[in-house]
Amino acid sequence: MSLQARLMTAVIGFVSLILVIVAVITSATLGATMERQLEDSLKNYSNQITRWVGSFPEELANVDNILVGLKPVPGLLLAVSSVEGGTSGVVFSDTAGDLGGSEKLSASELDRINASLAGRPTGTVSIEDHGSYLLVVQSAPNGANVVTGLPRTEIQNQLTTLLTVIALATIGGLILLALTTAITIRVGLRPLRAVAATATRVADQPLDRGEVEITERVPASEADPRTETGLVGASLNKLLDHVNTSLAARQKNEERMRRFVADASHELRTPLSSIRGYSELSLRALKQQGGAAAIEGTTTSLERIQAQSLRMTRLVEDLLLLARLDEGRELVYGTVDLAQLAVESLTDARPTAPDHQWSIEVPEESVVIVGDAGRMHQVVANLLANARTHTPAGTSITLRVGREGDEAVIRVHDDGPGIDPEVREELFARFARGDSSRARQTGGTGLGLAIAKAIVEGHGGHITVASEPGDTTFTVRIPMNPAAEPAA
Repeated sequence: MSLQARLMTAVIGFVSLILVIVAVITSATLGATMERQLEDSLKNYSNQITRWVGSFPEELANVDNILVGLKPVPGLLLAVSSVEGGTSGVVFSDTAGDLGGSEKLSASELDRINASLAGRPTGTVSIEDHGSYLLVVQSAPNGANVVTGLPRTEIQNQLTTLLTVIALATIGGLILLALTTAITIRVGLRPLRAVAATATRVADQPLDRGEVEITERVPASEADPRTETGLVGASLNKLLDHVNTSLAARQKNEERMRRFVADASHELRTPLSSIRGYSELSLRALKQQGGAAAIEGTTTSLERIQAQSLRMTRLVEDLLLLARLDEGRELVYGTVDLAQLAVESLTDARPTAPDHQWSIEVPEESVVIVGDAGRMHQVVANLLANARTHTPAGTSITLRVGREGDEAVIRVHDDGPGIDPEVREELFARFARGDSSRARQTGGTGLGLAIAKAIVEGHGGHITVASEPGDTTFTVRIPMNPAAEPAA
């Protein structure tokens, strides 16, 4: 059964049960009340008749004499029996109370009356053609027994009418309840149907490949978080937003990986082509020329092969380093004095670009962190090399080390031409270049800043760049006291 059917069955079933219980209690209470009222009326009327019968001598205490001067109520049943008066006589008056319309009861009916009383003061009996009667027996002062009775027909008719009205009202109410419940539940479950429809449309979309964007959402009118069902729609919309963002990030990562593979292939293809070319050239020289000329040409080719091999080795080592840093490996932690490390790095970088103006600013006290000294030296060296490579002669490069709060800060500033805004967003990506050329003097492989970023993040820090013409600053922030000492 559907949720709507189960809810309707439960609601209508419970309401029906409640109405039946109310009807039973109401009819039982009303019937008992009417029975008490009838019994009180019968006792009052029996007292009057008994006193009237007691005014007759016992031998005259019979129905024919008693009814003279007595005005019976409609439907009265009267039976009188006495030893002197002979056989008891019973008269049943008509509904108009007219004695002329009275009817004597048969002996069998008298026997049923006596059996229903059976020594009790009250009882009920069913009289043929006249229905059920409530009886009361009393003894008159003259010794006669007087049985009076009033019909229970009115009580039964009223109870039948009441139960009929309750049944009809219950059926009508249940029909109305079923309609209103169905409409209410259908409207209340409409957000769930909207959620199901949205989820179905999303499930039909191909999400396993290519660029994917999930535009399906539960309508805002069906995603009101103030209601329980609307909260489901709002939660689904939030989930779809998250999935859509994740898919966009996945697509971006796939594109970056494709570029990474293409760039790595290009970087490896160049030295491999050089190695192959020089190898073939050396082999051809040995075969064709021989002698000293062949040896000289071979020597030159082998030198070029060695240079290209070293270039390819550095590239592969950089890629391997990045892979290990991504796995959380390759860092050996110890105590690192960043001020001393900065002085050594600048000393190493100064001879590589004597046409630049180099300066350093370090505090008098030591700036000590927990980290890998060799890798932190590589970070500073990469940042200085980046500033040297992408700025013209005469550019001022400043290395600053300091402490801000609980962080150690390293800044590399230059007053060069700045970084192209189109490149800035992907500056720390692998194989990203400020210079699109592949020249070793300017372009490089594009892994230096990616390695620096991986090392800094491995230390729990982060690296940022701010650049505009004449003012470019790379900032590295490393926690002085890491939350947990990294595993070596």
